[in-house]
Amino acid sequence: METLKEGPLLEQTMLSAGLDFYKPTMSQVAYEQEPDTVVTFTLKNRGQQRLADYIDPVQLADHFEAKRQAGISKAELDYWATITNPDGERIFTDDYLQYMGTHQLPKVEVGINLETNDIAVQSTGPWALTSLWETVIMSDINDMYFDAYIRNNDLDVTKLYEEGDRRLSEKIAALQQHPHIKITDFGTRRHFSTRWQKHVVERLMAECPDNLVGTSNVGLSQTLELTPIGTFAHEMPMVYAGLADARGEDMRESHGKFLDTWFKKYGPYLSIALTDTFTTDFFFDTFGEERAKLWRGVRHDSGEPAPFTDRLTDFYRGANVDPQDKTVVYSDALNIKKIVDLDDAFSDTMKINNGWGTDLTNDLGIPSLNIVVKATHVYTPEGEDAELVKLSDNVGKHTGSLGKVALYEAIFTKQLVKGAA
Repeated sequence: METLKEGPLLEQTMLSAGLDFYKPTMSQVAYEQEPDTVVTFTLKNRGQQRLADYIDPVQLADHFEAKRQAGISKAELDYWATITNPDGERIFTDDYLQYMGTHQLPKVEVGINLETNDIAVQSTGPWALTSLWETVIMSDINDMYFDAYIRNNDLDVTKLYEEGDRRLSEKIAALQQHPHIKITDFGTRRHFSTRWQKHVVERLMAECPDNLVGTSNVGLSQTLELTPIGTFAHEMPMVYAGLADARGEDMRESHGKFLDTWFKKYGPYLSIALTDTFTTDFFFDTFGEERAKLWRGVRHDSGEPAPFTDRLTDFYRGANVDPQDKTVVYSDALNIKKIVDLDDAFSDTMKINNGWGTDLTNDLGIPSLNIVVKATHVYTPEGEDAELVKLSDNVGKHTGSLGKVALYEAIFTKQLVKGAA
């Protein structure tokens, strides 16, 4: 516990400390398929806490600029070059790594949003580069916010860590009673601090190694020699749909186009499909029997997981696929009780992995943040542009203006033909 007293790692500039593995995998596809496409990423605070009460926007801007100037180090890129699939094939090509090593990330704009009277963060630039900022921005905002929260509220950080460790011990004890349960650290985006996340993962490695599959955090996978875990986020189908929108193409068809592009690039190893970008109904209506057979499984990220799994099981059986050969990754607001309950209900039905986030890496007795950074606008090389939308199974997780969301609902949920909306 002694090292935790030093506080969060705000002084470090290594990009990978806040980078989830699905960022470079998505970035590489963006680089290869749409190298000249520009995307805007925007911070949204879904919670009640006002970030500006604890974060100085000037300090935050300076922090991101220092990280931008430092860039991605040779040591980081050398590590990325060692990441392989189970067949020993490299995930990242020399061409992509050279691109990342010779191009600077776009600037991060930080200010105050006059409508919300809170911190505003946005970055616009080449898709392959700007994409990397998403989890880094979220990770670093959490570091800065909770560091100030402790100081401003005169909290005893040692007691906070003790409470966090007490709660973590209860979770570890439950996992030790269920050694077959598999978990992955998904806690980068909303952790208490960079250092606390590392402490949590180190305890999991030492005390329940049978349960821990790996981490989504690229920096921790490098320093702790863990398997990096992750495939793609809502960003990819959102941008593909936005490009179709901007170019006057079929937006519904863009989802399948993306999925097939992804599978062609990475094959079965990274073939865990996210189901709720344009509602799960749309996903199951269009995923198809061939993809059901080829892809390793799916990730659940909104809505109730039990009825979703029942539906997923029926879907596989209807596609003449044995559900026991497939994997479901749960990743929506997990806690230890939910993890155990889902395992009790479905471990005989299919393979399960649990992407455990906020409750794992930010459970110390004080309220966690509920922030996201989403792709919000796309600009084509030809000069067209479009606002981006996400239609979650949880309405509170929708992304986009009311008018644009209504348009997407007409296209993706009412199954209108092209041009009817």
